[in-house]
Amino acid sequence: FSFQLWCVLVLFLSWSEVHNFQFEELAQYIDSHQEQYVETLREWIAIESDSSDVQRRADVQRMMSVTAEKLRKMQGNVEMVDIGLQQLPDGTTIPLPKVVTAQVGSDPSKLTVCVYGHVDVQPAKKEDGWATDPYNLTDIKGNLYGRGASDNKAPVLAWLHTVEAYQSLSIDLPVNVKFIIEGMEETGSNGLDAMVEAHNETFFSDVDYIIISDCGWLSRRPALTYGTRGNCYFFAEVVGPNKDLHSGVFGGTVIEPMTDLIGILGTFHSNICLYIHFSGSPEPALVSTEEREPPVVSHHEGVLARRWRHPTVSIHGIEGAFSASGSKTVIPAKVTGKFSIRQVPNMDPKEVEKQVCSHLEDVFAKRGSPNKLKVSMVIGAKPWLADIQHPLYEAGKAAVQKVFKVEPDMIREGGTIPVARTFQDVTGKSIIMLPIGGFDDGLHSQNEKISRYNYIEGTKLFAAFLHEVSQIKRD
Repeated sequence: FSFQLWCVLVLFLSWSEVHNFQFEELAQYIDSHQEQYVETLREWIAIESDSSDVQRRADVQRMMSVTAEKLRKMQGNVEMVDIGLQQLPDGTTIPLPKVVTAQVGSDPSKLTVCVYGHVDVQPAKKEDGWATDPYNLTDIKGNLYGRGASDNKAPVLAWLHTVEAYQSLSIDLPVNVKFIIEGMEETGSNGLDAMVEAHNETFFSDVDYIIISDCGWLSRRPALTYGTRGNCYFFAEVVGPNKDLHSGVFGGTVIEPMTDLIGILGTFHSNICLYIHFSGSPEPALVSTEEREPPVVSHHEGVLARRWRHPTVSIHGIEGAFSASGSKTVIPAKVTGKFSIRQVPNMDPKEVEKQVCSHLEDVFAKRGSPNKLKVSMVIGAKPWLADIQHPLYEAGKAAVQKVFKVEPDMIREGGTIPVARTFQDVTGKSIIMLPIGGFDDGLHSQNEKISRYNYIEGTKLFAAFLHEVSQIKRD
């Protein structure tokens, strides 16, 4: 018995040495290729894949083709999936960017993970206040500045580099890896829900877990994300005269659409307004008892609760208003207010839409204005929440320990990733959000960046995570 135990111990130690050597080999490979990784990111940043601008749709399509070609070079089984048409405000339609799917490895004895990401970006112009050209990746003191650097091109590339590192070193991938990469996330993932439903019994049928890396850390410590808020985005259009009017000639004789719009938007004055109108009580009974007290990673629990667990309203802008430099004495004939509501679990977008429309129509009617109001919800993305006791999160913690030698923060995100809830509801698969973006990356803002450290160490994190996932016992 002692001899058998000794043999088992020798075999275990030998396996451990090989495993540790393989990870170190992967890490060294990733370090030695970081300049190549940065250059690839530079090429991707140069493509102005702004999904909100229909004039840039060709750039988004090109970005999808570049992504597909990169996956083909990795011997992936790649498809570009047609997801239909997008209807524009004027009634015309244009094709939606095709979704890229790919698979690397098809060993039935292994678990299969599906990595989701997107390669479209938010709008950006140098004159918005950028210190550098937003579409020319610029390295300043170890920070890589460019639109989409952190959200979400570098994380997507880090996953591709991870698989490439295994392949280049002839190290067997510990799990099968599938990819689903889209080009419309920044405008609500148009067409993606239907695509997921249509492919649930095919592409997703053998997927065990879904991984999303479209998020960031809360502090300088790595994090695992287990929840996001939803997003209901609205247009409130007020129409008055049949054309713009001279404010000196007509001021005081007409009810101005801008005044009406500002008046009704001003009723969204605080979270108290949201609690009253969207949950029927000043106390928002929106989350379970357990969710009211999640693991909190700083002493500012009140701030984090407002960011993670409470609904909010934000007014983003007014289309049709004069906003250029200088002065213009005009009464706009039509103005459109744009605002969004971040909702939390148990807030259904359809109910939010109903309550918002009812509220605005009510306050508008009380104004007695002859102008016309039209309210429409253009995005209705649901919130998402995961089970942090799932082995997937234990694998994430182990991978963070392996690479960063610390315990990760367990956090939620105030932002929205529309497809997360769709994956959960349609496929029934367990999901983890594994971010590599920094807390100060400036997503959607001027001077967006990802640090070289996060980009490279994040690639190592993904490499370690694939191994840790392979140790999970299949349900």
